[in-house]
Amino acid sequence: MILDYLQVQSAYQMKVVPTQKEWTFLSKISGHAQLWRWDESQSRPEQVTFLPDRIVDYAHSPCGTKTVVGSDCRGDERQQLYLLTEQGKVINTLTDSPTHFHYLGGWSPCGEKIVWSSNRRHPRCFDLFVQQVETGEYEEVFQYEGRCVPVAWLPDGNALIFSVQETNIDNALYLLDLKTRSASRLSICNRHARYLSLKLTKDGKGGYLVTDRDEDTMSLCRFTFDSPELERLVQVPSWDIEDVVLSLDERRIAFTTNEGGISTLTFFSVEDHSLVKAVNVPFGVIQSVAWLSEEKLTFTLKSPTMPGDIWTYSIPTQTCEQITYIGKSEAIEDSLISPELKSFRSFDGLEVPYFYYAKGQALNRPVVVYVHGGPESQIRAEYHPVFQYLANQGFIVVAPNVRGSMGYGRTYVQLDDKRKRMDSVADLAWLAKSLSDQEEVNPNAIGIMGRSYGGFMVLAALTHFPDLWAAGVDIVGISHFRTFLENTGEWRRSLREAEYGSLAEDSDFFEEIAPLNHSNKIKAPLLVFHGRNDTRVPVSEAEQLVSDMKARGQEVDLHIFEDEGHMTEKLENHITMNHKITEFFLHQLTNSKSDEE
Repeated sequence: MILDYLQVQSAYQMKVVPTQKEWTFLSKISGHAQLWRWDESQSRPEQVTFLPDRIVDYAHSPCGTKTVVGSDCRGDERQQLYLLTEQGKVINTLTDSPTHFHYLGGWSPCGEKIVWSSNRRHPRCFDLFVQQVETGEYEEVFQYEGRCVPVAWLPDGNALIFSVQETNIDNALYLLDLKTRSASRLSICNRHARYLSLKLTKDGKGGYLVTDRDEDTMSLCRFTFDSPELERLVQVPSWDIEDVVLSLDERRIAFTTNEGGISTLTFFSVEDHSLVKAVNVPFGVIQSVAWLSEEKLTFTLKSPTMPGDIWTYSIPTQTCEQITYIGKSEAIEDSLISPELKSFRSFDGLEVPYFYYAKGQALNRPVVVYVHGGPESQIRAEYHPVFQYLANQGFIVVAPNVRGSMGYGRTYVQLDDKRKRMDSVADLAWLAKSLSDQEEVNPNAIGIMGRSYGGFMVLAALTHFPDLWAAGVDIVGISHFRTFLENTGEWRRSLREAEYGSLAEDSDFFEEIAPLNHSNKIKAPLLVFHGRNDTRVPVSEAEQLVSDMKARGQEVDLHIFEDEGHMTEKLENHITMNHKITEFFLHQLTNSKSDEE
């Protein structure tokens, strides 16, 4: 049953509680994301928060006795912050401004303050605030005319680092002196690039980060505040280094590398610059890496056959141990499959990778192509319940990382920018044509689905290459870039324009490619989902498309979740949506005729 696949849970956003030697994590075990702790003595999860809406973010105080959590309302992403004490038994409201966004930046070194940014002054402007957690008193410490997010406190507590998003992918780091209230751009951020996973050293002189400044991929670098120079420590040809974690004694750095959507874990010696790759780590995606001691670290690991749990790795013994079993499901574990990593050659010769899920060797099977969102994102080797269920129902599921996807370097991610947008849609067409040539595939039964930007890709594929597709599912997708940019959040608009093109200069192109303007060409049945409280892609994007198609008598169905935003977070909605999707594809694609009939 599809329910067996959808009800599987996972642990994610794991953090080690300082001084407490215990793990906390987010999970939807109770129906929507809440904070949990792992009770090692009882070998079971224990729920910490019972808030009416999901937990989006959280941070523990340096002493580990207090926690700040961020929770939004019905999926609208406008986080409010709450202070937890006595292991969650006491909850105090820190922010009470439900119409505004709040981004948590962490605790001060003394454990008495937190920093956050919010757009209280103006919808498009995010300013920085420092708040005393005991009294709740806060003060504005810096105004910024755009979006900024606090990243870290300096060790002495007298300054902050915050990040400013400058384009759809690039950011810059700034140092804010809390005494003078003046901010200066870090001298290393002298060229457009990504500057991520910042880790400061205890001496307050600098630290480590990953960046693609002057390179195509993300490298591990060391920097100091008084120099624009970067010391490049590790670069992995063709792949991005992602998470960087400095050990407690600052002698080692653990880092993960994204190798085509699959993680590897490596240790770098600060003293002699030697590298040791972790062994015996299961295949999958590693996240939330943290040190437990100088010789041991912990992380979450998920894969197509492991929905997500906490693991530890011992450097001396080179052993990897699973700590939690939240993702274990006896009902389906024997049916789960790992995909093959394949590629196809697109219209211009570009090699495009994709994950290929198939069970058995049957011929003439229906196919579902899944397109990820972002567009600066990447489909990775993770658990996807719909992929697994459909594969077990005899489908082939294909998840490509078309041009514009992250994980393959700056050049690749920028191949679909602005007026090159339709090149990525053409990738989908050439994928469908490539699949149609395989004897395992029924060329008349290829469906397509996607979420967010992936929803746009679905609509664009159905309107610009209508003869290739037998069914489509659009989840919170964009039906017209002009109306999307006009109606999305003001602070988001300028960042999206860096990727999609601007209202001022590219409106003619938006009109040319808009699925809304070509919806009459859609031949395949279409299923559409959206959240009423979506602050990224307004629900009007779905409503205008469906209204247009229904007026023409086309086969389309719209389902709006009144208590969701851009993501489908609540378990009951997650089940409803994916049950409808699988039933839709089973009906539309398994009834399609093959060429031989």
